[in-house]
Amino acid sequence: MIYPPPVDSAVIAEQFKKALRGAKREERPYRRWYLEEVLPEALCTGILALPIDPPRLGETDGTRGTYNDKRTFFTPQMRKDYAACAAMCDALQRPDVAKQVAATCEVDVEGSYLRMEYMQDIDGMWLEPHHDIPEKLFSMVIYFCLGPQAKNWGTDIYDADRKWFMRGSAEFNSAAIFIPGENTWHGFEKRKIVGVRRLMEINYVRPSWRSREQLSFPDQPIKLS
Repeated sequence: MIYPPPVDSAVIAEQFKKALRGAKREERPYRRWYLEEVLPEALCTGILALPIDPPRLGETDGTRGTYNDKRTFFTPQMRKDYAACAAMCDALQRPDVAKQVAATCEVDVEGSYLRMEYMQDIDGMWLEPHHDIPEKLFSMVIYFCLGPQAKNWGTDIYDADRKWFMRGSAEFNSAAIFIPGENTWHGFEKRKIVGVRRLMEINYVRPSWRSREQLSFPDQPIKLS
């Protein structure tokens, strides 16, 4: 018996596109999209079941760069080893999915590369207000948070002066998207994490992205046809 059962990438793609089409758009303090029921439940289970321990970090400086050697990306090796990783990568590499991303978020992703990071944050983790680097064309976070505390584990949003504006939801299988720019300040204020805060960051990045070892398909750019 295979558990969790595998999910076809075409099924993942259809649900992901449906979530994009139904996305709720917010304009303040910068443009963002919020999605619900982003992925099939069986795929969420497959990701949660990955045999990857949360990194024990100790003190951090408020950046994920503090522990680059402990980060988990959906790489070609991960695709080879785990069916859930392969199916999700295959789905987000598809031209029809890239087209829907481009249509919903008004961003040109053709020729970019897929980058997917699986994060498991434990108590003590925090992120200072920051904006993504220009090499990221598209930034999305999907939340896999569980437990009664999870509702308080969303991303913190700041205005152009880095003043706290709001906290997004971390509801299970929900997502948030923004197009990186100099005003897209976000972070994770210091607060108690009981258990593990699980989420995934998905990016389409420019061909100039230097850390090729982080990419899902290092030799296959995104195509729209």
